[in-house]
Amino acid sequence: MGLSRGQEIRRLQPLTPAEMRRKARGRLTILPTLEELHGHFAATIASEIISNHKKGRLTRLILPVGPTGQYPVLADIIGRERISLAGCRFFFMDEYCDDNGYAFPASHPLSFKGEMEHLFFSRLKPGCGLKKEHVVFPDHHNLPHLKTLIEKIRRHRYLLCRPWYSRAPGLQRAGTGRPGFRAAAGLSQRVYHHHQCHPGAGGRQPGKFSRKAVTLGMKQILSARKIAIYCRNDIPGLDWANTVLRLALFRRAGR
Repeated sequence: MGLSRGQEIRRLQPLTPAEMRRKARGRLTILPTLEELHGHFAATIASEIISNHKKGRLTRLILPVGPTGQYPVLADIIGRERISLAGCRFFFMDEYCDDNGYAFPASHPLSFKGEMEHLFFSRLKPGCGLKKEHVVFPDHHNLPHLKTLIEKIRRHRYLLCRPWYSRAPGLQRAGTGRPGFRAAAGLSQRVYHHHQCHPGAGGRQPGKFSRKAVTLGMKQILSARKIAIYCRNDIPGLDWANTVLRLALFRRAGR
């Protein structure tokens, strides 16, 4: 009989960084500082855009909001290297909403869209080529059509997902390409946020954020042709992201 999930986690948790790097066979990068992790994240997004542009392909990205240190760096790279965003489609993973399920406007202090406007989009130089309609945040208006839109562009060519497990350890980045991978979940309109957010990990303090959000489902994320997971490892006592990272890299097939 195979290992249970709990047994599998206990087997993976003691792995040292060196053991994980060997076992990952090139799918894991470990960086010494959070600043370098932000830089790596930004540089790899820029590299994907440049590479696809040279090949005449569109770049389609599913991206998180939080932590956000990579986005000002990415805006600087785009401006410095004069990278065209005309062929980019940005899908963001979620947006906070009120208790009735209506997404907050960008003017709301908790809005992810507003946060990205401040940290990234407002920093882009005029003429970069990015169109407003090519930036998509899930909300109560587009939710019924978002699944179809993502499926359409995924079939067309390329979808890259970069989830960031932010509220816990791991100055680590893991990449995995999984064509054809599927999950049963669909889009979720409302997600209750009952977990405690550690402010030092990029989360908002308990009681200072919405309890609900509009979010992409796991099926849309896991059906991306490439997934990169970024984890930080500089906050004592928080280790769930390291567990997720180990499971993403090494869990037994079928779980």
